[in-house]
Amino acid sequence: MKTHSIEIRKYNVLLSMLASCCLCASAMSAESRPNILLILADDVGREVLECYGGSSYETPNLNQLAASGAMLEHCYAMPVCHPTRVTLMTGQYPRHLGNPKWGSFPKHAESRTFANVAKNAGYATAVAGKWQLCLMKDDTGQPRRMGFDEWSLFGWHEGPRYHEPMIYENGVLRTDTAGKYGPDLYIDFLVDFMRRNHERNKPFLAYYSMALCHDVTNDLKAPVPHGPRGRYDNHAEMVEQMDLQVGRLMRFLKSSGLDDNTLILFTADNGTAAKSKLSAKGKRNEFVYEKVVSQFKGQSVPGGKGRLTDWGTRVPTLAVWKGVITPGQSWNDLVDFSDLLPTLADLLGGALPADAKLDGHSFAALLRGEGHSTRGWAYAEHRGRFFVKTQDRKLYSTGEFYNTEADPFEKSPLEPTALSTEATSDWNLLKQAVKDLQTTNAPIAQ
Repeated sequence: MKTHSIEIRKYNVLLSMLASCCLCASAMSAESRPNILLILADDVGREVLECYGGSSYETPNLNQLAASGAMLEHCYAMPVCHPTRVTLMTGQYPRHLGNPKWGSFPKHAESRTFANVAKNAGYATAVAGKWQLCLMKDDTGQPRRMGFDEWSLFGWHEGPRYHEPMIYENGVLRTDTAGKYGPDLYIDFLVDFMRRNHERNKPFLAYYSMALCHDVTNDLKAPVPHGPRGRYDNHAEMVEQMDLQVGRLMRFLKSSGLDDNTLILFTADNGTAAKSKLSAKGKRNEFVYEKVVSQFKGQSVPGGKGRLTDWGTRVPTLAVWKGVITPGQSWNDLVDFSDLLPTLADLLGGALPADAKLDGHSFAALLRGEGHSTRGWAYAEHRGRFFVKTQDRKLYSTGEFYNTEADPFEKSPLEPTALSTEATSDWNLLKQAVKDLQTTNAPIAQ
């Protein structure tokens, strides 16, 4: 009997130890989940950043960001902003959401955004800057339904985004922006959000949807105010401001100690615009423009926004995660914007939307240094036409086939009957993908 009692006590001690180990493992797992700072620049192609090979603009803070982590060489967005944001939010291509109208978002997908994934995983969430998924005056609560606890967003196609901006903050129109610069206010808002949640040990997802480097809106009854130069900032000046704003965020993370466990992702919604507004003459749509041409690895590159070329869709993407991502890396894995939602679900321990059929593939293993992206081809669409591509080769839905590494301006289509073995393999893969996409309205297995 005594022996039996001793064995029971030993068994109970063992159970207690196992339970304690499980609790410790659970706590460690929760603590190891990173904060997320997602920065989405507007109208910024790879040729703009020095770290990618651009030489027209100085981008020291972005260069430092790249040196602190990894550069993704093959990340693809849609060639214009609204479909990119729909894809980013949902993990689905616009074609699989009924091609939402410009400036709208499908009601049935509002609960399935990456912000709701983060919120359901216990994260505080905030967004600042550009929204573009509704007119804020018509639906001031949309960001909350889509998973954001807090938001500070300019009235897209309602008022200014830069000087004396029109900002809706948590559903209320601000009345104190006279004489102020929008990007400064968006940064102030996000810094305050991150600081408050850091102080209460709450993990956070902060989404900085930059206004920069998109020029001012052109469809209001009266043009928006010029800046202190007596005109709008030109493209080079907006690039400088973009880099400065990124620097402000990086300095805050470092000074607060948040850089120790914050995953920073910087990317852009599409390529650089081909022209930018410099000034308004006082009447609607009477603007002075500049052409935007950038130097990139010895080539002159006109802005590619609105085109399905790599200059319109292949966007700069930087990832920094101190102690996890080895600094100074360059990754050739394929990624497109549908991949962010499943990646965040992996990283944050969040559940994927149960009723969503995602086009995205998680690249969390790549970020953790445990593997690679499983994506076989990247995708982008525009005005009823689309492409699928590997790192080097691209096939359009209309049949044109290019080697984008050797022919980045897509001047000389490849002849499918005269391909190398490797090119033939890509041709067959992409041809099947195009066929599948044209015959089904569901995500395609890769």
